[in-house]
Amino acid sequence: MNHTEKRLYLIRALASEQPRFASLPIPRDAAEQKRLLRSLMNVRMPAPIGDEFLRVQDEYLQEAIAEKGITRLADLTPMADGLYLWKGDITLLECDAIVNAANSGMTGCYQPCHGCIDNPMLN
Repeated sequence: MNHTEKRLYLIRALASEQPRFASLPIPRDAAEQKRLLRSLMNVRMPAPIGDEFLRVQDEYLQEAIAEKGITRLADLTPMADGLYLWKGDITLLECDAIVNAANSGMTGCYQPCHGCIDNPMLN
């Protein structure tokens, strides 16, 4: 599967899990497909999912990360000894820990495509 085929597979798999999304039309435009995939990922509640889905999702996301690039500690300037301040997509930051705003359930944002700190995926 190429990158586009993986994206379409993931969209179809997620949409098929819920009857209200099962007949959702898939946009032709890649950017709109990414937006739809992001939305479906954001609203999916925790539940078991198949190994094939996880494999394809991992490959797809690894390819997306490789395309965008990773920010490494060596690329940053410390604000103080051992303290770094960085602004950007946290999914692209290689680090040991991230201090992140979260809701009271520590589960993050469920509003599709919202611009909050913990919802940057696939921009």
